[in-house]
Amino acid sequence: MPKVNRVASVDALRGVVMIVMALDHVRDFFHRAAMSSSPTDLRVTTPLLFMTRWVTHICAPVFMLTAGLGAYFYWQAGRRTKAQLSWFLLTRGAWLIVLELTLMQLVYNFDIASKYPIFLLVLWVLGACMVALSALVWLPLPFLLGFSGATIVLHHLFDSVTARSFGTWAPIWYLLHQVGAFPFAGRVFIAAYPLVPWVAVMALGFCLGPVFLKPAATRQRTLIGVGTGMTIAFLIIRALNGYGDPAPWSPQPSPTLSAMSFLNTTKYPPSLAFLLMTLGPALLILGIFEGLAFQRKNPLIVFGRVPLFYFVLHFFVAHAAAVLLAAAVYGRTTWTFMLQPVPSMGGPAAAFPPHFGYDLWVTYLVWIVIVAGVYPLCAWFARIKEQRRAWWGSYL
Repeated sequence: MPKVNRVASVDALRGVVMIVMALDHVRDFFHRAAMSSSPTDLRVTTPLLFMTRWVTHICAPVFMLTAGLGAYFYWQAGRRTKAQLSWFLLTRGAWLIVLELTLMQLVYNFDIASKYPIFLLVLWVLGACMVALSALVWLPLPFLLGFSGATIVLHHLFDSVTARSFGTWAPIWYLLHQVGAFPFAGRVFIAAYPLVPWVAVMALGFCLGPVFLKPAATRQRTLIGVGTGMTIAFLIIRALNGYGDPAPWSPQPSPTLSAMSFLNTTKYPPSLAFLLMTLGPALLILGIFEGLAFQRKNPLIVFGRVPLFYFVLHFFVAHAAAVLLAAAVYGRTTWTFMLQPVPSMGGPAAAFPPHFGYDLWVTYLVWIVIVAGVYPLCAWFARIKEQRRAWWGSYL
């Protein structure tokens, strides 16, 4: 079987979503409207604000898909056994969960006080899905592919099941399939990314791995074909406005608002329509990238090769930049309200100045500055990983 090394197109796709992801996180910390409303609430949003949020929907699905692909590459590139692959996924997944519960809570809040809820966000679900995948990789690949597809398509059959019906076991259902908050060990946990169907997206990425063993022209045709098919499937399913998303779209007073309603699919947890809407274009981009050559210093490659380092770094820098800008605007009073979560991250709105936040153009400007600013550190860390090739590199 051919050996799979790093695939530039996959790194570049991951790099794209890392850059786009930063826009959404900067918006959380800076945009005035983020402190009080959702950018996808058609009653209060604007087309630009809606699209600012909508383009970032591609990020989480691509993270999950490429994590599955990465697991396949790890297995094949090192000629590793299934047992070695399973152990790697188990330990790396556990490591990501630990990071979510410790370091990332500090980065989100700039405060470790127990009065704040613990957010189970992207690192949590990546880690939990890796732990689950450590068992799923033992299944025959065709069976795993069928399981992944069935889970993505059929998980809505359980939408009517609520955590409340499980009584004291409700937290398990929140972790599995329902967004919500629950108490545990004296803290409040907020599960924004339930395991299902995200685990199926990661498993789907693992099943996509053999495509990259094929000749370049064949895999490009396959990726573009599958991506096109998924995109068309989204348009059909969403147009039918029945199964596939718990929030149907509806005609609005203007064509623009109607289009926004059509695109306003459910992310928490991700609906079938949401995953088709995001994974279809992602595979199309991946197929296009297969035909391009990328230099090692290209920001897409650099960011795509150090995703965890970039994730933690850009989140910390965005939060720190929000504190510094607030200090410039509000002076000494900044320290009475900024060393806690901002309202968009669960902080107390009453503790912040009225109309706290900034215009959307400020969000875009800060986003560009942060992405450019973290590039040198990410390039340095990418070189370290490439030169040393130590075992710990796979965990960072």
